[in-house]
Amino acid sequence: MLPRRFASTSTLLPTIRQLLSSLQPTGQVTKVQLSGWIKSVRRQKNVTFAVINDGSCASGLQAVLKPDATPHNLTNGASVRICGNLVQSLGREQSYELHVEAVDILGECNPEAYPIQKQALPVEFLRDNAHLRARTDINAAMLRLRDSVLRRLHRYYEAQDFRYVHTPILTSNDCEGGGETFHVSPASSTPSSRQSPDSSAQAEFFSQPAYLTVSSQLHLEALAASLSRVYTLSPCFRAERSQTNRHLAEFWMLEAEWAFINHVGDVCYVVEESLKDVLLQCRSENALLWKDGEEAKLKSLEDASRPGNPWTRMSYTDALKELQKYHASSRVGFEFEPAWGRALQSEHERWLSERLVGGPVFVTDYPTSLKPFYMRANDDGKTVACFDLLVPFIGELVGGSLREERSSHLVEAIQRHGLKEEEYGWYVDLRKYGSAPHGGYGLGFERLISWMSGIENVRECIAMPRWAKRMLL
Repeated sequence: MLPRRFASTSTLLPTIRQLLSSLQPTGQVTKVQLSGWIKSVRRQKNVTFAVINDGSCASGLQAVLKPDATPHNLTNGASVRICGNLVQSLGREQSYELHVEAVDILGECNPEAYPIQKQALPVEFLRDNAHLRARTDINAAMLRLRDSVLRRLHRYYEAQDFRYVHTPILTSNDCEGGGETFHVSPASSTPSSRQSPDSSAQAEFFSQPAYLTVSSQLHLEALAASLSRVYTLSPCFRAERSQTNRHLAEFWMLEAEWAFINHVGDVCYVVEESLKDVLLQCRSENALLWKDGEEAKLKSLEDASRPGNPWTRMSYTDALKELQKYHASSRVGFEFEPAWGRALQSEHERWLSERLVGGPVFVTDYPTSLKPFYMRANDDGKTVACFDLLVPFIGELVGGSLREERSSHLVEAIQRHGLKEEEYGWYVDLRKYGSAPHGGYGLGFERLISWMSGIENVRECIAMPRWAKRMLL
């Protein structure tokens, strides 16, 4: 057992990252105690080298043990508590190493049966072992990147005086109107003895259909009508069966709404400013993730983060002209012919950002028929004040718009989209009492992580992925 002389005034001992970041290059020996998991063990005749990591940083810490102080069950994957002297290392691969005085094996790990080995493991194998894949270096780095990005976004919104709010997961409507929702009902639908068994309303727990949210936007609009500037990061759910590398059934959406805004370009500005701040401040977390990444993708990401390099903006109409020009002049062209009034396909989005612009591009003012009912109609009567942010190698990353604050226009849009007016009565009601011009956007968090990390599939950009016919945990 470890001696008790390492007592701390805090209930939490420093992590490896905290220890390494607080050390000064004085050459002094620092006595420490730390806990973590063994990542590798190399036994030699007179010494044993082990790498211990607690997940707080990518590098971990090399521990040096004498043979008589090395437990036989010190193996890859074992959890340990170690005390010893932290000294400057003579090796070139690390600045410090831990000369171990005592080690306590907290949890053994059979190296023969342990699924997470040092060699590269297939993606499908790790998906099948999602409960263990966070122990791989790449997945752990991705999780730290998610944390760093979220912290930076919180700082940005706080500096702009936005309020972080919580919105419902259970909703009574489909915000996007696309119908790709998960219906929620009790596990047992048997009515109680006091309920009428022939009443369809009584079969619903809330006396009306309930769904898992696809977006927090409508609820954020209600809160923005009081707090002016609000945002949230919330899980969202879409029952689409797409098997592309950009879709999940459960994902996280960053959404912001604010009042007293009159131009969609102002929404684009907030998106660009916040993302550039994230790209610049979270670079250090990307070193491991981009170690074997494509140089062209990394350069594109670095170019996008430059403060003095504004992102391109172009209307949907202008984008269509460029797409049609390329389609007509190219021998191959697009699989889906671009035409005004049709949705942009993934191949169109990537061509615009990767080939035409060579970086992020805001495509604005889409046809009314392509967008949800809540977007503000432009004066031309054909388009709405909206945008999609397209980024290289991803496609659509952010979607936003001015919201229709005029009650009569909103009711007309609800009817035109074939939605039930009674379901959106409260939403229309917001326009009756002190309605103000407002707007906002939604950002797919996993897609942002994919863009920043170079990880191509969003299923590897979240801890526990869910998609059609696949939910292991």
